[in-house]
Amino acid sequence: MLRPRQENRFQILTLFPNAIARKLLLMLIFILIFWVIYLASKDHTKLLFSLENHITLNQGNIFKKSSHSEAPLRPAVSPKETELRIKDIMEKLDQQIPPRPFTHVNTTTSATHSTATILNPRDTYCRGDQLDILLEVRDHLGRRKQYGGDFLRARMSSPALMAGASGKVTDFNNGTYLVSFTLFWEGQVSLSLLLIHPSEGVSALWRARNQGCDKIIFIGLFANRTSNVFTECGLTLNTNAELCQYMDDRDHEAFYCVRPQRMPCEALTHMTTRTRNISYLSKEEWSLFHRSNIGVEMMKNFTPIEVIRCNKSENIKKNCQIGMKTPFPSGYTLKKMWITAFCKQIKFNETKNINDCLERKLIYLMGDSTLRQWIYYLQKAVKTLKYFDHHGAGIFKTHVLLDVERHILIQWKKHGHPFVTKKLFSVKDENYIPREIDRVAGDKNTAIVITLGQHFRPFPINIFIRRAINIQKAIERLFLRSPETKVILKTENTREIHQNAEMFSDFHGYIQNLIIRDIFVDLNVGIIDAWDMTIAYCTNNAHPPDYVIQNQIGMFLNYIC
Repeated sequence: MLRPRQENRFQILTLFPNAIARKLLLMLIFILIFWVIYLASKDHTKLLFSLENHITLNQGNIFKKSSHSEAPLRPAVSPKETELRIKDIMEKLDQQIPPRPFTHVNTTTSATHSTATILNPRDTYCRGDQLDILLEVRDHLGRRKQYGGDFLRARMSSPALMAGASGKVTDFNNGTYLVSFTLFWEGQVSLSLLLIHPSEGVSALWRARNQGCDKIIFIGLFANRTSNVFTECGLTLNTNAELCQYMDDRDHEAFYCVRPQRMPCEALTHMTTRTRNISYLSKEEWSLFHRSNIGVEMMKNFTPIEVIRCNKSENIKKNCQIGMKTPFPSGYTLKKMWITAFCKQIKFNETKNINDCLERKLIYLMGDSTLRQWIYYLQKAVKTLKYFDHHGAGIFKTHVLLDVERHILIQWKKHGHPFVTKKLFSVKDENYIPREIDRVAGDKNTAIVITLGQHFRPFPINIFIRRAINIQKAIERLFLRSPETKVILKTENTREIHQNAEMFSDFHGYIQNLIIRDIFVDLNVGIIDAWDMTIAYCTNNAHPPDYVIQNQIGMFLNYIC
């Protein structure tokens, strides 16, 4: 009679009489055990990863410099980590822009009563020298201020030479500032320091910006056969009406519209915007943004300085390339040409040179109308590039330039919500920039240019931060599948200083510029510092003239060729 153990063994032998079959069974059991152990360890790794808090801060007075030069690519960032990064950046910004309540304009910064003094003045200066100015700010009653936070713009220029450059402002947060100018060229140089907004105005703008999204009204057009209906839309909507929700679940981006009766949400085809008659600034605060109080000169009585050659040797610069860190100022303009301070440029002045650079290139321009200007300029400057009609409507449709013979494609596509314009634009091919980046295969002949900011200024800063982080993650995914793809960031242009300050002040753009530089600090991307360039050119226009666009494109060509 068989014992139980022998009986079980006998049953197995009966089921698998062949020795090879028994070996295969044992291998399958081993593989199954290994797979269970692997899955358990993978879940454990995910748990540890989700608990990490990766927030690097670097830039200007707001952000501390990162102690490392290169961080590993990490495309799989959890939603929780993104929220922590947004919260961390917001908290640091709130600390650097504290509330500055005031009861009367007389207690705010006065350009007239403040004093600027050249440190170690000389009769003549050498080209390449640094000139420093100490600024002590006072209020309208002549009293010394004990805190900083004023939004200042420093610039030097030589109108006869069509030359200009930004100055660097260092805030000591005690009512004193150091304003530094690098003397890039020879000749008579004029110095300027504008008080764009006093610190009290900066604080008011910051508070008002983050109050809510309702300063701009979005109006959506729903089309269903012969019936068209307009309803209110927005990044948030305070209503009890039934809503259409347009969600990006992965990136936590959301847009809403009031759902029209007897129409599906998919019937949304077009969008336009209007300014709502609402403000979060008090009457006293608005007085700081009167035309006479914006952009006031603080160095009226300064005479031009004399700069000579001095036969000083110049540092040999490397050719401009992706990944270089850009200082501020990053260059200067001379005879309307932009000259970089940190790398050696190749001049692309002739059509043949541009064509040779662009041959076999796929170029994707993603952003606002300041990048659409590139399409317009290239079409005029390079006659072999032909416009391809994308069968859209209006100026915000996708724009494409083609050179079939040289296999060149250049495409501009606007970024997703928020997009602020009174003109009606289609949303059927609308996509957020991270999704557009995900659709690019990428290779050594592919380049992406991104700009973001102007349309975000009227909205709370967390919306901009989230979008910037999502773009960063999309670029990391791109570099994993195609490390050779070239990515260039164009920072915001400065714009008209007397437009509605609450919504469009350059202060908002300045903060966004710092955020962009911080979030992308460890990525191998090129920077076109349009902020610096438009200060140097003193354009004061969201859409600068063609000679500025030409020089922005010139920097781009230096990065990709």
